[in-house]
Amino acid sequence: LMRPLQGCRGRGVVVGTVTLCLAAGWALQTPGGVSLLVPQPNINATVAQNILLSVEYSCRGVATIEWKHVSTWGTTSIVEWRSGNYVNISTVYKDRVTAFENGSIQLRNVGMRDAGYYFVTVTEEHGTNAYGTIIVNVYEIIYEDLHFVAVLFAFLAAVSAILICFMWLCNKSLHLFQKKATHKLTASTTEEIELETIEC
Repeated sequence: LMRPLQGCRGRGVVVGTVTLCLAAGWALQTPGGVSLLVPQPNINATVAQNILLSVEYSCRGVATIEWKHVSTWGTTSIVEWRSGNYVNISTVYKDRVTAFENGSIQLRNVGMRDAGYYFVTVTEEHGTNAYGTIIVNVYEIIYEDLHFVAVLFAFLAAVSAILICFMWLCNKSLHLFQKKATHKLTASTTEEIELETIEC
């Protein structure tokens, strides 16, 4: 059962370059007193959706959990807390993040800037660390493209209907023209026959 943590907010935005350190630490994960499980290392989301960055850690002592976001826009500290103690949420994420006792966080109302790598660090009080990474992909719901396709389809349907009507009218006109031409031909042939008969 995941229960949200409560605590103080403050300290503002902490920005640092942690990508290299976290990647190295993740590769050399210590088998000591801390273990960390990341059940879903890849998350796909759409804009305005809520996502759960789920992890499960265990350690012998008191642990400090820290989440950071790394993207093309830089590195941002999201939240840091000590188990059973304080919670420090960055101002950027103030009203969008909920932290849980098992180390997971929920991020509400994601946007395109939320795509990227999420690094979690669990540090035991005696100094052993465990690292985890979650990749988040955020996609836009492209209503404009669907609207364009619908309008284009309606336009093509209208043009097709007009062309069919035009072809039908052309066909009718051709039949009327052929009837008149046949009637004139029949009348002139009859006239010629009558003239020949009179001459005879």
